[in-house]
Amino acid sequence: MRPIACTAGLLGLWAGPAIAEFAVCNQSFDVVNVAIGQYERDEFVTRGWWTVGPNQCANVIKEKLQARYVYVFAQDVFGNAILNGSTNMCVGPKRFEIQGEKDCAVRGFLEVPYIEVDTQRTERWTLFLTPQGAGG
Repeated sequence: MRPIACTAGLLGLWAGPAIAEFAVCNQSFDVVNVAIGQYERDEFVTRGWWTVGPNQCANVIKEKLQARYVYVFAQDVFGNAILNGSTNMCVGPKRFEIQGEKDCAVRGFLEVPYIEVDTQRTERWTLFLTPQGAGG
Protein backbone atom coordinates (compact mmCIF):
# COMPACT_ATOMS: atom_id res chain seq x y z
CA MET A 1 0.00 0.00 0.00
CA ARG A 2 1.38 3.38 -0.98
CA PRO A 3 0.92 6.43 1.28
CA ILE A 4 -1.89 8.71 0.15
CA ALA A 5 -2.08 12.48 0.28
CA CYS A 6 -5.03 14.67 -0.52
CA THR A 7 -5.57 17.93 -2.27
CA ALA A 8 -8.75 19.88 -2.69
CA GLY A 9 -10.23 22.06 -5.34
CA LEU A 10 -13.37 23.68 -6.55
CA LEU A 11 -15.66 21.80 -8.86
CA GLY A 12 -16.97 24.80 -10.71
CA LEU A 13 -15.58 24.47 -14.22
CA TRP A 14 -16.80 20.95 -14.81
CA ALA A 15 -19.68 20.93 -17.27
CA GLY A 16 -22.46 18.41 -17.21
CA PRO A 17 -26.00 17.97 -15.93
CA ALA A 18 -25.14 16.01 -12.75
CA ILE A 19 -22.48 18.05 -10.97
CA ALA A 20 -21.58 16.70 -7.54
CA GLU A 21 -21.58 19.15 -4.70
CA PHE A 22 -18.85 17.24 -2.81
CA ALA A 23 -16.87 14.60 -4.67
CA VAL A 24 -13.91 12.45 -3.68
CA CYS A 25 -11.62 11.55 -6.57
CA ASN A 26 -9.10 8.76 -6.18
CA GLN A 27 -5.91 9.50 -8.09
CA SER A 28 -3.98 6.78 -6.27
CA PHE A 29 -3.22 3.30 -7.55
CA ASP A 30 -5.40 1.52 -4.98
CA VAL A 31 -9.11 1.06 -4.35
CA VAL A 32 -10.26 3.13 -1.36
CA ASN A 33 -13.38 3.11 0.79
CA VAL A 34 -14.62 6.52 1.87
CA ALA A 35 -16.84 7.78 4.68
CA ILE A 36 -17.89 11.38 5.27
CA GLY A 37 -19.16 13.40 8.19
CA GLN A 38 -20.81 16.77 8.39
CA TYR A 39 -22.75 18.91 10.79
CA GLU A 40 -26.47 18.76 10.05
CA ARG A 41 -28.91 20.87 12.02
CA ASP A 42 -27.81 20.22 15.62
CA GLU A 43 -25.43 17.23 15.42
CA PHE A 44 -22.81 15.45 13.34
CA VAL A 45 -23.87 12.75 10.92
CA THR A 46 -21.43 10.28 9.39
CA ARG A 47 -22.18 8.19 6.29
CA GLY A 48 -20.35 5.52 4.34
CA TRP A 49 -19.17 3.61 2.45
CA TRP A 50 -18.32 4.68 -1.07
CA THR A 51 -15.86 2.45 -2.90
CA VAL A 52 -13.70 4.50 -5.24
CA GLY A 53 -11.43 2.76 -7.75
CA PRO A 54 -8.20 4.20 -9.13
CA ASN A 55 -8.84 7.25 -11.33
CA GLN A 56 -12.52 7.38 -10.36
CA CYS A 57 -14.67 9.78 -8.36
CA ALA A 58 -17.59 9.29 -5.99
CA ASN A 59 -20.29 11.92 -5.51
CA VAL A 60 -20.65 11.69 -1.74
CA ILE A 61 -22.84 14.78 -1.18
CA LYS A 62 -25.25 15.47 -4.01
CA GLU A 63 -26.95 18.59 -2.73
CA LYS A 64 -25.47 22.09 -2.44
CA LEU A 65 -23.04 22.26 0.48
CA GLN A 66 -24.53 23.82 3.59
CA ALA A 67 -21.73 23.22 6.12
CA ARG A 68 -18.32 24.84 5.73
CA TYR A 69 -16.48 21.75 6.97
CA VAL A 70 -16.82 18.23 5.59
CA TYR A 71 -14.97 15.40 7.29
CA VAL A 72 -13.50 12.51 5.31
CA PHE A 73 -12.16 9.12 6.35
CA ALA A 74 -10.57 6.84 3.76
CA GLN A 75 -9.17 3.35 4.11
CA ASP A 76 -7.71 0.75 1.81
CA VAL A 77 -9.44 -2.57 1.09
CA PHE A 78 -7.60 -4.12 4.05
CA GLY A 79 -9.10 -1.59 6.50
CA ASN A 80 -5.96 0.52 6.94
CA ALA A 81 -6.54 4.27 7.24
CA ILE A 82 -4.86 6.15 4.40
CA LEU A 83 -5.36 9.75 5.53
CA ASN A 84 -3.92 11.35 8.66
CA GLY A 85 -7.03 12.74 10.29
CA SER A 86 -7.41 14.18 13.77
CA THR A 87 -11.19 14.47 14.26
CA ASN A 88 -12.57 11.25 15.71
CA MET A 89 -16.01 10.13 14.59
CA CYS A 90 -17.82 6.85 14.02
CA VAL A 91 -17.94 4.36 11.15
CA GLY A 92 -19.86 1.14 10.73
CA PRO A 93 -18.64 -2.11 9.21
CA LYS A 94 -21.16 -1.95 6.34
CA ARG A 95 -23.11 0.89 4.71
CA PHE A 96 -24.07 3.26 7.53
CA GLU A 97 -25.62 6.54 8.61
CA ILE A 98 -24.76 7.43 12.20
CA GLN A 99 -26.16 10.36 14.19
CA GLY A 100 -23.60 11.92 16.56
CA GLU A 101 -19.84 11.50 16.82
CA LYS A 102 -19.47 10.50 20.48
CA ASP A 103 -19.47 7.12 22.26
CA CYS A 104 -18.82 5.13 19.08
CA ALA A 105 -17.75 1.90 20.79
CA VAL A 106 -20.63 2.00 23.28
CA ARG A 107 -23.04 2.20 20.33
CA GLY A 108 -21.34 -0.67 18.46
CA PHE A 109 -19.28 1.39 15.99
CA LEU A 110 -15.58 2.03 15.44
CA GLU A 111 -14.06 5.42 16.22
CA VAL A 112 -11.69 6.57 13.46
CA PRO A 113 -9.78 9.79 12.60
CA TYR A 114 -11.41 11.88 9.86
CA ILE A 115 -9.63 14.75 8.12
CA GLU A 116 -11.32 18.15 8.18
CA VAL A 117 -11.88 19.69 4.74
CA ASP A 118 -12.54 23.44 4.74
CA THR A 119 -14.78 24.06 1.72
CA GLN A 120 -14.47 27.80 2.30
CA ARG A 121 -18.26 28.12 2.19
CA THR A 122 -18.44 27.23 -1.50
CA GLU A 123 -21.37 25.29 -2.93
CA ARG A 124 -19.20 22.65 -4.66
CA TRP A 125 -15.93 20.97 -3.72
CA THR A 126 -13.76 18.09 -4.92
CA LEU A 127 -11.22 16.30 -2.76
CA PHE A 128 -8.43 14.52 -4.65
CA LEU A 129 -6.67 11.53 -3.08
CA THR A 130 -3.22 11.34 -4.66
CA PRO A 131 -0.15 9.14 -4.17
CA GLN A 132 2.08 10.94 -1.67
CA GLY A 133 4.93 12.74 -3.34
CA ALA A 134 3.23 12.90 -6.72
CA GLY A 135 2.66 16.63 -6.67
CA GLY A 136 -0.50 16.48 -4.53
